[in-house]
Formats: sequence, structure tokens, C-alpha cells
Amino acid sequence: MSGLATMDDSRALVIERLVGDSGEASHVIGAGRSMAERIVSPLQKRLSGEIGAQVTIDLRAVEVSRTTQARSHAGDYFAMAVVPSTVSSDALTMVMDAQAVAVMVCALFGGDPEAAISPIERDLSPLEADVATLVFEEIAQALNGSGKRSLDLRFPVPRAISGLEARRRVLRDGAAVRLIFGLSTPAESGTITVMIPQRVLLVQRNGAAVGEDETSSQTDWHERFSEEVMRSAVTLEATMPLARMTLGDLARLHVGQVLDIEENAQSQAQLSARNKTLFVCEFGKLGQNYTVRIKQPFDAGQDFIDGLMPG
Repeated sequence: MSGLATMDDSRALVIERLVGDSGEASHVIGAGRSMAERIVSPLQKRLSGEIGAQVTIDLRAVEVSRTTQARSHAGDYFAMAVVPSTVSSDALTMVMDAQAVAVMVCALFGGDPEAAISPIERDLSPLEADVATLVFEEIAQALNGSGKRSLDLRFPVPRAISGLEARRRVLRDGAAVRLIFGLSTPAESGTITVMIPQRVLLVQRNGAAVGEDETSSQTDWHERFSEEVMRSAVTLEATMPLARMTLGDLARLHVGQVLDIEENAQSQAQLSARNKTLFVCEFGKLGQNYTVRIKQPFDAGQDFIDGLMPG
């Protein structure tokens, strides 16, 4: 199920949110552009020659984005397919807008390429979904590649979904590269958006270099990941301990009751981030603002011992 995340999915989501969509943008766009430009010519020959659709396909843009934005420019009616691979359940997310579907249907079934095509302003029919699936299959086959640099996609591509099902499909958030292809005849054109998660694009594309220069590759990834983690924002929380009480006292607490604070509580505040205690601090005040002054790093072992032997 796409909406249910496993523990591995959750871990991958955390890593992707730390890395973000701004890390090494030139590297990501360069890898995506190289892949997209490589497939344009063979895909054009496949669609026009072997399939018989007299259409033109071209690369219009390569952008850093996020997978959840795959449908952002598709309008209300579109076809979509999410293709898994051996390393990811969403290695490719492909979205074909209604105009591109209309262009392809017209080309496949003998429409006049010089004539205007009526736009599709409704949910796609089963036949139109099948045509979109055919295009998605060809794109996925071309992008997959071979050898060490293969994306290892799982074929056949799932049947394209549309309508309410496509609009409600939950997409796992993460940094990605967006490839935008144009599908056109002399009179009309539409767009096909392909989203590839950065974790798939960069890991797979760097795979060939690992055997040649493993140390260099690992160093590059370590530097990139460390840099992005250091730039990620976290929320700091400062807490001050109250007096100890028994469970019986806790059960008798009521609204409006005033609790005493230990004399040294102000100097025993703890600074934490993401449920991880970092420092022992002291509360204070500077002008109209409250402050926290860091005293020393938090020692979890000592804190555990102090908890066993209070006072």
C-alpha cells in the first residue's frame, strides 16, 4: 500500500528531508539532464518507427524538485504511473497531462497531425489509460539503462491510473529531479513529467564509479551528506525540572494547584533537540528576554546514576 510506510520507508524519509532539494543542485540536474538527453533520440525512433505514432518528443526542462510535486503542473485530468525498482518502491513517478494523452491517441489511431485536437476535459477512458501506459512503458524502458548504471526497474510498468484514484494517490515525499518532456504534433503538444528521487538517481549513477575509485566516491558522499545535515534546521527545547513527587501525589494533582520548584532547578535546565538532551544549562534573564546559558555537555551516564540516588 502506498500510504503505509514501513520502518525502512520512514528512515528513508528522514534522510531525504535532511538532504533536502537544494543539496548539490548542479550535480543532480547534471545527472538528470544526461539521462534525459540520452533517451530522447531512441525514444523518438521507438514511438515514430516501431509503434507508428507520428509524434515528436523533446526535452523541455530538468529541475530539482520533490516527488510530491509530480502532479503540480498536470491540471485536473492526467494519467500517472509509479514504477518500482529493486531499491525503491517509487523509482519513477510519471505523469502525462490530458493534452499529451490526446496527442498520442490521435497519432496512434490515424488522426490528422496537422489538425487541432480537442482537449480532454474529463477523466480518462480505459483506452486512453492504456495508451498512457504504453508511453510510460517506453519511457521507463529507455531510462532504465543497463549494466552497473541501470535503475533496475521492475517491468512491466503498472497500468496508468487517472481520475480520482490518481489525484488521491499518496506520493512519498523526498528530494527528486524532474524531467519534463514535450509530446507534440505540428498542431498540438502536451507534457510528460518524470520524477526520479535523488536517492535513486545519484546512488545508481554513482554505482559504476565505486568499483573504480571507491574511496573517492565514499568521501564525496560523506562530504555532501554532512554538509546538508549541518544545514538542516532543528527545534531546540529548554526544560527546567520541578520537585520530585510520588505517584500518589501525582494522581492528586488538580487544576489551579501551584507546584514548588526546587532551589537549584534554575541551574539544572536541559537543552534538547528531537528528544535528545544535549547540554545542561542555566535559566536567566537579559532585559525583557529569558535566556539559557550552556554550562556543560549532558552526561547521560551521570544523569542515570543521579536518578538512582536522588539527593
